[in-house]
Amino acid sequence: MPIKIPNDLPARATLEAEGVMVMREADAVRQDIRPLHIALLNLMPNKIKTETQIARLLGSTPLQLELTLVKMTNHVARNTPNEHILSFYRNWADVRQEKFDGLIVTGAPIETMPFEKVTYWDELRRIFDWSQTHVHASFNICWGAQAAVHHFHGMPKYQLPEKAFGVYRHRNLAPASPYLRGFSDDFSIPVSRWTEVRRDDIPQDSGMKVLMEADDVGLCLLDDPEHRALHMFNHVEYDSNSLADEYFRDRAANKPIAMPRNYFPKDDPTQKPDNRWRSHAHLLFGNWINQLYQTTPFDIAEIGKAERAVAA
Repeated sequence: MPIKIPNDLPARATLEAEGVMVMREADAVRQDIRPLHIALLNLMPNKIKTETQIARLLGSTPLQLELTLVKMTNHVARNTPNEHILSFYRNWADVRQEKFDGLIVTGAPIETMPFEKVTYWDELRRIFDWSQTHVHASFNICWGAQAAVHHFHGMPKYQLPEKAFGVYRHRNLAPASPYLRGFSDDFSIPVSRWTEVRRDDIPQDSGMKVLMEADDVGLCLLDDPEHRALHMFNHVEYDSNSLADEYFRDRAANKPIAMPRNYFPKDDPTQKPDNRWRSHAHLLFGNWINQLYQTTPFDIAEIGKAERAVAA
């Protein structure tokens, strides 16, 4: 089944050109199927690009999905046209009474700031708490993952001496995990961050399990069953050119930036990068969606009730 997104969302044309099956709203209504309802809390500055990246991965699954774009209630996006925000996004305050099978929280370019200094930190903490009663499972990415493990487990983040930037080989530490079904023993994932969280800070009683890790850049993916969440500290969702865009953007702005490692062929920025992570990105999101489908209540209104009953 395809992914259902608004008819006029810019991502639609891109996904259709790539062969991703996208369902129009009128067609979705005619199918007697309960779609999985996924909320995307998009904290990235280029929201249109991030919408496309996430929708591409969700749309490759065999299930019908309905994507709801969510924003922080009082935060004003400065890098996306206001018309786009008004047309396609809903404030979290306006969806907080609804239930979702899945919630995806993206990264944000504020990782060097203390969490408590982020203007929307209080609301984000309420969203994390809300996810425990109104969302069946969450997938937190990069800064969103750092924020989640800080909120739920008190884990700190650490400033790196230089930006972890490039494509790094990671190890599959849990081949039996349903989220890593079909994964190779090692694989490449893009990394772009100035901070890190560390294995030594994982609370022993948290129940969290390290699923992916890299020798060069540390933790990548944590399974957090107590909070029904995956925490991905890197950018498996990135396009082929995402790191290049960041590199050339910072160079044009005269910001200190090293060439992304293991990315440009022969370290030549005039050459087109090879995408060595696309298949594993689709596999990870597909496995997450499959777990949602296998475990979420048939009646979406039961989300939260079922989780509380299991916890009890």
